[in-house]
Amino acid sequence: MMVDQGISRRRFLTLVGGVGAGLTIGINLPAAITKKATPEVSVTETSIFEPNAFIKIHTDNTVSVIIKHLEMGQGTYTGLSTLVAEELNADWAQIKPENAPADPKRYNNTSWGPYQGTGGSSGLANSFEQLRIAGAAAKAMLVAAAAELWQVNRAEVTVEKGVVSHKASNKKTTFGELANLAAKQSIPDEKSLILKEPKDFVYIGKKVARNDHGKIDGSAIFTQDVKLDGLLTAVIAHPPRFGGKVRAINRKKTLAIKGVIDVVEVPSGVAVLAKDFWTAKKGRDALEIDWDNSKASTVTTHKLMADYKRKANEEAGLAATHKGDAKKALEKADKVIEASFEFPYLAHAPMEPINCVALVNKQGCEIWNGAQFHTVDQSIVSSILGIKPEQVKINTLFAGGSFGRRANPYSDYIVEAVHIANAKKGTPIKLVWTREDDIRAGYFRPMYFHKVKAGLDKNGNPIAWEHHVVGQSIAAGTPFEGFLVKDGIDKTSIEGASNLSYSIPNLQVNLHTVDVNVPVLWWRSVGHTHTAFSTEVIIDELAHAAGKDPVEFRAKLMDKHPRHLGVLKMVAEKAKWGKSLPKGHGLGVAVHESFDSFAAQVAEVSVSDKSEIRVHRVVCVIDCGIAVNPDIIKAQIQGGIGFGLAAALESEITLENGQVVQSNFHDYKVLRMNQMPEVEVHIMPSTKPPTGVGEPGTPPIAPAVANAIFAATGKRLYNLPLKLA
Repeated sequence: MMVDQGISRRRFLTLVGGVGAGLTIGINLPAAITKKATPEVSVTETSIFEPNAFIKIHTDNTVSVIIKHLEMGQGTYTGLSTLVAEELNADWAQIKPENAPADPKRYNNTSWGPYQGTGGSSGLANSFEQLRIAGAAAKAMLVAAAAELWQVNRAEVTVEKGVVSHKASNKKTTFGELANLAAKQSIPDEKSLILKEPKDFVYIGKKVARNDHGKIDGSAIFTQDVKLDGLLTAVIAHPPRFGGKVRAINRKKTLAIKGVIDVVEVPSGVAVLAKDFWTAKKGRDALEIDWDNSKASTVTTHKLMADYKRKANEEAGLAATHKGDAKKALEKADKVIEASFEFPYLAHAPMEPINCVALVNKQGCEIWNGAQFHTVDQSIVSSILGIKPEQVKINTLFAGGSFGRRANPYSDYIVEAVHIANAKKGTPIKLVWTREDDIRAGYFRPMYFHKVKAGLDKNGNPIAWEHHVVGQSIAAGTPFEGFLVKDGIDKTSIEGASNLSYSIPNLQVNLHTVDVNVPVLWWRSVGHTHTAFSTEVIIDELAHAAGKDPVEFRAKLMDKHPRHLGVLKMVAEKAKWGKSLPKGHGLGVAVHESFDSFAAQVAEVSVSDKSEIRVHRVVCVIDCGIAVNPDIIKAQIQGGIGFGLAAALESEITLENGQVVQSNFHDYKVLRMNQMPEVEVHIMPSTKPPTGVGEPGTPPIAPAVANAIFAATGKRLYNLPLKLA
C-alpha cells in the first residue's frame, strides 16, 4: 500500500500530528478546543527523538508509542502499538505504550473530527493509516540519520527488528544511538513514504504478546490505585429517585464519626469526605437527608412498557425508512407474521465501578481516571470552573471496563469529583462509587419496545416489513445531537433496523421517541443491542413459515450484501449447520452488521425438562477487514458474546415509582462462569481497512440463542431476558 502520491503536506501532518481533518460531527464545543493547529516536531538535540505526536525514541533504545485511546481491557495498547512497530520495523520488546495527554489538536479521533475520545469501536479503525504513517516517517528519519553518520546512500540502509544496518560496510546501530542525529533530520516528503504491502507484514495479522502486562504483575495503575499527598476519599448520596433534589441535610451523626472530614453538597447529591473509603461510606450511611421529590421520576417500568405498546399501536411515529408501500403489500401477502418485542433497561456494570480523582487549585484542574471522552470532559469541567479547556489536565489511566459508561456526554461522575474538589481547593479528592451506586444512579441502556409485521408471497418470499421502535433518545440534549439526530430520528435507536440487510421490496421503519426521566446512555453495541434481536428473530420466523432452511432463506435475501453472505456461509460450514443433535438441543443462527463489521453466529442450545436454558457452544465468524491482532479480535468477540449472553439470559433493570429495584450482582445478574459456553471464533480473511471488533460480537448472540430455543422446543421467545418458565 502506497501513500497517495497526491497527499498534501497538510494531510500528512494531519495524519501524523493529530490535526482534526476527519468528519466534523456537530459537537458544540468552545473554539479553543475545535481550533486546528499544526503539530510541533522536535528537531533540536535532545535525549528523546520525537518525529511526530505518536512516537518518542529514547537513547536507551526504547520506543514510546503515544496511545490516544483509552485502554479498558479491549487491547488498545497492543493494537495501536502494532501499527507503529510494523512500519518502524521495531523490535516488539522495545515498544512501550504511553497514554496521550488530553489534546484534541494532536490526538483527535479522526472519525469524529476535532475531538479526542474512544467509542463506537473506532479506535483502531481511525488510527490504522495515521499510526502506520507515523511509524514510516520515523523510520525514514532514522535511515536518513544513519546514512549521514556512515556517509552512505539512504537506499542502502535497512531496518529490521530495531536494528539499522548497512550491509556493504557491515555497520549496525540502534534507534537509541541514532536518536539525537535523527531528531535533526527533516520531516520526510510524504511522497517518499511507502507503506508495507500485507504480504510483508511482520506484526500485523500475527499473534503478538499484549503489552499491558502491568495488569498481571499488579503494576498497572487504575484510578483506585492513585495515591496523592493529602488525598481524601469521597462517596456521594444520590437521590433515590431520578430528578430528586436536596431540601435539607442533617450532618450531625456523620460528622461525629471518627475520620470523617467534611460533608459537601454538590448538584447531584451530598458528598461525605474521609481519609479512607469505609469511613466515608459509614458517614454517608449516617446522613439524614430530606429529599425534594417534587420533580422526581415516578416511573414504574411495567407501566411505562404498557405506554410504549400503546404508542406503537396507536401512533404513527416518524418514518426512519420508507421504501415501497409496506402497508399495501401486507394486505396482499399470502402469510403475515406479527410479533412484539420488549427490551428492559440495562446497566453497564463494569468490573471497576465509577471513580475519579480530581484536584482544583490556582493553576486549574488536574484529573486522574480512565478517561474515555477527553474533549467533552475538558469542555464541561472548564465551563464549571470558568477556566480554559487546556487548564484541565487529564491523566488517562487504565479502566476496568466501560461498555459505554465512561463515555458520558454529561461527564457526570467527573463533574461530581470536580465540584467536590472545587469546594476543597488544593486537596486531591478521590470519588468512589460503590457497586450499588453504579447500578442505581444511572446511566442505562434505554428500554425499548418493537412491533414488527412482515409478509410472505405465495412462493415464500418476503415482500413487506413494517417495524415500529419505541424508546428514549440517547443523543437528544447532548453535544452529539447535531450528528446523531436528524429530523427527529435518533439513528442510535433504529440502526440495524432502518438499514436492513435483507432484500425486501417494501420496508417501513418508524421511530417513536419518548421523553422519560431516566438517564440513558449508549451500551455496548448501542442500538444494535435490540434491533439485531427483533430483525433476526423475525427473519428466522419467516424462514420457518415459508418452509425453508433458515440459512438458505437468509442467503437468498443477501444477494446485494456479499460480506454478510460470506460470514453466513462460513459460520454454517464451521458450525456444521444441519447436523443431528440430541433431544432437547437446537441450533440457531443470526447475522448482523455493526460498526462496519459483519458477524454471523450459530448457537447450540439445550432446554431441560424444567425449562432451563443452557448455551453449550457458539461459533462466530467476523469480517472486520485486515485483522491487525487476531488473538485480540478473538478475545473481543468472546467477551462480546459473553456480554450479550448476560442480557439475553439474565440482566434487567426495573423501576418502581422512580426507584431502581436492583442494587448489586445478586439481583442485577450478569453471566456466571458456569454459564459461559465454548466459543469458537473464525476471522474472515480480508484486505479491506480494519473496522470495529469491540462491539460487533454482542448483537447476534441473543437472536441466535432465541432461534436455537425455537429449534429445540418449537416455542418463540420475543422478550429479553429470555424466559421459558
